[in-house]
Amino acid sequence: MLKQATFGAGCFWGVEVTFRNTKGVKDALVGYMGGHVDNPTYEQVCTDRTGHAEVVHVTYDPEEVSFETLLDVFWNAHDPTQMNRQGPDVGTQYRSAIFVHDDEQRQIAERSKAALQESGKHSKPIATTIEEAKTFWRGEEYHQRYLEKRGLASCHI
Repeated sequence: MLKQATFGAGCFWGVEVTFRNTKGVKDALVGYMGGHVDNPTYEQVCTDRTGHAEVVHVTYDPEEVSFETLLDVFWNAHDPTQMNRQGPDVGTQYRSAIFVHDDEQRQIAERSKAALQESGKHSKPIATTIEEAKTFWRGEEYHQRYLEKRGLASCHI
């Protein structure tokens, strides 16, 4: 049976590609989660007034990839020490967040975050929030597979 996982790690385009390239991931959609406006648009989310994060909603096969492995991908796909930003992108919509779909995911996410903090890999505290997954609002079609449609492998120079 396929499962869901949702992650906010800054701009969703590059994060989507990273998860799509992960063995066991069956689909990755970009969109919005965690806010207080129904059916938000990209333009609304960009105002930093809706409370939503740009997220990647992952459908995965737990027989092929564990939630722990997806967390490893997440931690390595961005800087989890930055509060409400990633690089030049600033605002709560770019926050580092794990949106958990059940108690098991919450426990695993909390252990993973604590282990990363204790590892000393980052000199600053881990700013990632662990939030309850709410409604996933699928992003506009032009955002889906954005980099792939343009023949790009990543956002990074």
